[in-house]
This record gives sequence, C-alpha cells and structure tokens, in this order.
Amino acid sequence: MSRLAIDTDYLVTILSKLLKTPSPSGYTDNVVRLVTAELADMGIDAELTRRGAIRAVRRGADPRGARAIVSHLDTLGAQVKNLKDNGRLEIVPIGHWSSRFAEGARCTIFTEKGTYRGSILPLKASGHTFNKEIDSQPVSWDNVEVRVDAYARGKVGLAKLGIDIGDIISIDPQTEILDNGYIVSRHLDDKAGVAIMLAAIRALQTEEAETPVDVHFLFTIAEEVGVGASSILQPQVASMVAIDNGTTAPGQNSDEFGVTIAMADQTGPFDYHLTKKLAHICRDEDIRYQKDVFRYYRSDSASAVEAGADVRTALITFGIDASHGYERIHLHALRSVAELVTAYATSPVMIERDLDQISDVRGFTKLPSRKAKQNLSADIKVSDAKTDPN
Repeated sequence: MSRLAIDTDYLVTILSKLLKTPSPSGYTDNVVRLVTAELADMGIDAELTRRGAIRAVRRGADPRGARAIVSHLDTLGAQVKNLKDNGRLEIVPIGHWSSRFAEGARCTIFTEKGTYRGSILPLKASGHTFNKEIDSQPVSWDNVEVRVDAYARGKVGLAKLGIDIGDIISIDPQTEILDNGYIVSRHLDDKAGVAIMLAAIRALQTEEAETPVDVHFLFTIAEEVGVGASSILQPQVASMVAIDNGTTAPGQNSDEFGVTIAMADQTGPFDYHLTKKLAHICRDEDIRYQKDVFRYYRSDSASAVEAGADVRTALITFGIDASHGYERIHLHALRSVAELVTAYATSPVMIERDLDQISDVRGFTKLPSRKAKQNLSADIKVSDAKTDPN
C-alpha cells in the first residue's frame, strides 16, 4: 500500500492539545492520559509501564519481526533548587537547554497545595536599577530566578505557599499557529512527533490498512533526560524508527519542509538497511526528503540500543529552527513525516531473517562493495581522462 492521506486539521488540533498539557520530564501523567484516551477513540488499546510509557500495538499479519515507531511525551522544564531570601526561587533545568531561552518565560510551579504562576527573570532584570549590568551579567542557570506571582516575603513566605525544593516547573509554550503553515512554540520537540504518530495511526485506522507485521507505537516519558526507549521494547521488535526534530541551522542539511532522514547522531550511524529503505520509500512515494548528520544529538533509539535492544534503528525528523529554544516548524514537514510512517508501516518485509531473533547466516544482509562506474561525458575520451591531471 502506498502512503495514506493525512488529516492535517486533526494533526494541528491534537498538537495544540498536547502543547497545552504541561509535561516536563518527571511530570508526564496528564499527557499520558491524554494520549491513551486519543488511542482509545481510534480503537487501539494502550499498555502502560509502571511510570507511564505507552505501548500501543496495531496487529499485523505476523507478530514476529515487529516494527516500532517511537516519539517522546516529555519536554524540557525546570525544578526548584532552593527558596531564596528575596522571596524568589533558585532553579535548575530539566533536560539540556540554555538559560538564555528561559529568561522572560512565563511558567507554572506545581506544588502539593496547587499551582502558582511565575516568570523566569535574570537576577538583574531592571535597566532602571542596574543600568548596563543587565547586558553584562553571565548567561547561566545561576543567574536566573523565578518571581512567583503570589505574596511571599522571603523563604518563610514561600514555604507558607507550599512551595518546596524539588517542585516541578513547566514552561509556557507560547504557541502560534499561522495561516501559512508555520507553527511557532516551545516543546515542539517532541510534541510534534507525538502528533505525527497519532495522525498516522488515525490514517491507518480510517483506511483499515493491513500491515505485514505488528506495529508497536511507543510513547516514552523521559527522553529529555536520557532514558527514552530503554525499557519499553519487546523482544519481537526487529526495527525501531524514532520521530524527533531535525535541527535546521548553518552546516546542517535539515529543512523545515519534507522529511529529514538522520544518517547518524552522536552515538554513531543508524542502521544502513533501514535508513536506505526509508529513503527508497520517500522516492517511490514522491515524499520530499533530505538526509542529515547530527553531531550533538541523541534520541530514543540511542537509549534503546544502550539498554541492550538488538534492533535496527533509524531516525526521521521534521525540520525545526532554534531547537530547545523558541522553536519553529512547518506543517509540510509534519504531514510528510506522517505520510512516510504510513508507507513504512504497510511496506513489505525486506529482510525475512529479521522475523527471528537469532538464526544462522542464511539470509543475512549484504552490503554493496562493487566499484562504481563513472559515466564520462561524450566529449572526454577515456585515454584523456587517464592522463589529464585536471
């Protein structure tokens, strides 16, 4: 079966719901409930791990050699490090992001007594008070604090509010969805990936598409802190495709349009055969794509392999500008990645040996090794090519 039509209105709607549901790593229960309810509406039962990672299995012709598609529900955030004498909060980041992008952000502090609103501000926030020092102070988490929008005098006042060390802080997404297809928001990494998966599942369900093997749709809850898909894969899974952001920046080949297929990240190359298949599907199905290599990046696939999962891994991405900051994507990329997911899920099994966890060398894959043939232009003679140093 070829790529399926994606309901982009649904994709944008569910993305909006996801972005409105705070889910920094360590505070993901509510978004887990949202996604499981969405899966149930589509007729797919979800299994949860103890902490809430989701496994939704869509049955195919064979449970062996299953395919996994994974994205993560958790986002960046912050945590209360200390209650300060000035009635403000010292914080540390959840996940890896710069305090440069935290400055000025509105946020919610989650306490046992309830939530409070606040702003993340530099220690020297007023030009009327600190003059040029507001521009010369260092950029670091030691140089920002949370101003709580509630009456609190010093540590005692904060404690009376019920604010405590370790409380989770979510950062407002500040979402804008524009008519021209651009979407600007925090936490598009990886709520956009989750929306892509749900839109692809919806297309598969609507078309009652048949797949050659089971497809495990996985939603992890701690990718931003390095845990990812380390404990959710089942033994019958032979390959796993992660969906995450592809960084558009100078020196990168990622794009905000089409699919960006990652060939490697900081943990090394992705599976040769699986990435090749995904690129072939894009060409065959007329899905715009490009390839990229990420040097300072890891995804759910890395945590799975590091945990000992013997699976082929790949990473397909939607191009994102200013990742882990004020992020921007385009709907074209989201639709393209979702189309690729549907085409991949329904594609035939190319490596039948992968149906079994262990087997002998028969049917094992081969890599190309023959020499490439160069097609010289008609006006260059072979004899000239051998002698001409240019």
